Amino acid sequence: MLYTDRDRSQSKNTDREGRLHRKTMTGGGFVEAGQLKRAHLYEYKITRYFIFSCIVAALGGSLFGYDLGVSGGVTSMDDFLKEFFPKVFRRKQEHLHETDYCKYDNQLLTLFTSSLYFAGLVSTFAASHVTRSRGRRASIIVGSVSFFLGGVINAAAVNVGMLIVGRILLGAGIGFGNQAVPLYLSEMAPAKVRGAVNQLFQLTTCLGILVANLINYGTEKIHPWGWRLSLGLATVPATLMFVGGLCLPETPNSIVEQGRLEEGRRILEKVRGTKNVDAEFADLVEASEAANAVRHPFRNLLERRNRPQLVIGALGIPAFQQLTGMNSILFYAPVIFQSLGFGSGAALYSSVITSGALVVAALISMSFVDKLGRRTFFLEAGGEMIIYMIVVAITLALKFGQGKELPRGVGVLLVIVIFLFVLAYGRSWGPLGWLVPSELFPLETRSAGQSMVVCVNLLFTALIAQCFLVSLCHLKYGIFLVFGALIVIMSTFVFFLLPETKQVPIEEVYLLWQGHWLWKNYVSHGEPYKSDEKA
Repeated sequence: MLYTDRDRSQSKNTDREGRLHRKTMTGGGFVEAGQLKRAHLYEYKITRYFIFSCIVAALGGSLFGYDLGVSGGVTSMDDFLKEFFPKVFRRKQEHLHETDYCKYDNQLLTLFTSSLYFAGLVSTFAASHVTRSRGRRASIIVGSVSFFLGGVINAAAVNVGMLIVGRILLGAGIGFGNQAVPLYLSEMAPAKVRGAVNQLFQLTTCLGILVANLINYGTEKIHPWGWRLSLGLATVPATLMFVGGLCLPETPNSIVEQGRLEEGRRILEKVRGTKNVDAEFADLVEASEAANAVRHPFRNLLERRNRPQLVIGALGIPAFQQLTGMNSILFYAPVIFQSLGFGSGAALYSSVITSGALVVAALISMSFVDKLGRRTFFLEAGGEMIIYMIVVAITLALKFGQGKELPRGVGVLLVIVIFLFVLAYGRSWGPLGWLVPSELFPLETRSAGQSMVVCVNLLFTALIAQCFLVSLCHLKYGIFLVFGALIVIMSTFVFFLLPETKQVPIEEVYLLWQGHWLWKNYVSHGEPYKSDEKA
């Protein structure tokens, strides 16, 4: 079946020039969001070629997810701690069945986790150059190779130095993969299903976390080298991503940006399953001409007319995604549960439950994000997450930290509340933190913008990873109140500053700023792709 917006009821709202007026919700209500130039003319089929390309590219999320899941489990394993962090192991044994906020407070141990994200932060700038000049596919392949090498070195590590080197290579792989995969999926997807397609990245991330926790649950019983198996199996998703990347087509947007117009149109026709791609191809060519006129995309991103994308896409959303506190739970779920008085096996089992919630949440988000919209998920789930953080803080304030084993009922309550928190995050800030920024940038700043997204995301990921355990030690239950307050701030940020982007073609999203109560003061109503620089 061939889909086209001309077949839908929206088409009756188009004017004589075929321009579609669109309304979008902002904090102050509905506003005129500008005119979408050719959106009603786009046509597509969901082809096997398109499905194959998106599934293979989305494997990049499994690298990120596997590392998120495996790190916390490995750092709670006795064999790993005895070999590399004996002081932490002795402290753990002294307080094995007691509740203790400071049981795992060790900066070298947290550096094992956070070093990956600092490396990813640095590598994303190299990834931006590769993504723009060589294409999204090239970055995906480079990322898979680096991640593979990191997995091998970590599995063979005999000292902390080797662990850190391996983590740095893993981080470089994640920097390249996270830079390229969300862009690849957004550019390949038709506007009507872009939200669901882009969230394949989040789905594979969640599956990677779940698989890692299941593996940790099994390898924890293999003494004394089970942790090596957990770390070494990172090579499996890296290999799949590398082999798949060799088979991937480049996105039409990237091919056109590189000046290969005939090839770009041929790939676009193949991806869309139709020869009627004139409107979409014209938008790609216009965007490409502007992109090629920009010699310094990072400098261009700082221009006044790009202020909405910079503030929302490159800074606000990726930072807030980490400040929800979710990654603290992902990194240290086994450690948290052990600190709460759970045994080692029970801690890993509880983290499997929470990672399973992420997979369920990702499927919910994929099913409804293109119907209900991005803002709905952000705001509804944000309200839930605030409540859950308050409940956790109150429960810990009353029942935790007195050197006694946590009552079974309280432990079950904490697991349930954390499960619900993960479910809320997994359908909102988790997937949308990657989806929405990938939609906002015009082609001229898209690779630079996505680099900023990854850079800010990994910076805050690394800071949270490095600071969470020491914060838990000193702030105790108050750390969860801090996260709750931050979620209030970020929900307010979304309500007032983010327009709805669902079903808007990616090369026409810029038109939404022209009707926004604040951003219209920063953007012109003329052509958006007019560079101030001379090529």
